[in-house]
Amino acid sequence: MVMALRDEGRIECVLIPMTNDPRDAEGGDSEDLVEEAPSSQRRVTLCVSTQYGCAMGCAFCASGRVGLLRGLTSAEIVAQVVESKRYLDPEEELRNLVFMGMGEPLHHYERTAAAIRLLTDAKGLGMSPRRITVSTVGLVPGIRRLGEDFEGKVGLAVSLHAPNDELRSRIMPMNRRYPLAELMAALHAYPLPRRRRITIEYALLGGVNDSLQHARQLVNLLRGLRVKVNLIPYNPVEGAPFVTPSPAVVAAFRDAVADSGVSCFLRARRGDDVSAACGQLALKPRGEEPAGLG
Repeated sequence: MVMALRDEGRIECVLIPMTNDPRDAEGGDSEDLVEEAPSSQRRVTLCVSTQYGCAMGCAFCASGRVGLLRGLTSAEIVAQVVESKRYLDPEEELRNLVFMGMGEPLHHYERTAAAIRLLTDAKGLGMSPRRITVSTVGLVPGIRRLGEDFEGKVGLAVSLHAPNDELRSRIMPMNRRYPLAELMAALHAYPLPRRRRITIEYALLGGVNDSLQHARQLVNLLRGLRVKVNLIPYNPVEGAPFVTPSPAVVAAFRDAVADSGVSCFLRARRGDDVSAACGQLALKPRGEEPAGLG
């Protein structure tokens, strides 16, 4: 869904149906959840944006290719949730909220934190903090603040995408400022509640970061952390010099990580047909949005 801002900017938020397939990262993680009464409603995850564009400059991301245009107000962040709920079918339930849309949430920390407080306040939307996950490319000061301010109750996801500094700095410039040693130290210090884990997002770029050697490096890097790894076969971005690896390469990488004892899930590819990832939808030329999206 594309949302228009008052200054004619556009952002995207995406409703993602969740499944019970254990290979589907959106299907949840039983170790992260508290026992709850069964529900007959279909669960949906909402992905929201915090900025119009992004300043992080990740080589594979559409948002980063245009740069940062402006940050969103906390009201604009919350409005994405309120508006998106109108598009749910009667049998659907908005279960989880992920700050994984356009922008870097921890680069826009004050407004992101204010939005979380509004969303979780009993007089606001009354969402449970444990149903909210904030994603970051690895802004170490922001990770520390998020852990301190919300006592680890808000989930943390890290867009890692490379298991060594040389490769990560090449595709994610922010790594030059906060290299992996600093990032891993911040993750070890994050105040995780019992039975919760940090999510590691890893986009598989064909021929770049998808070898078995990379898988072994990833396992060694994450050793001692309570994590689950979400593998994401690359969703092609127009103009970016990357390709999606073959299913065989994806399976071999997944098996290498999982066989080492690290929980590893393969995220089901969704939205390729409508470019609903990494800011692609909102940044399409006007008039080219898929039919039915606002």
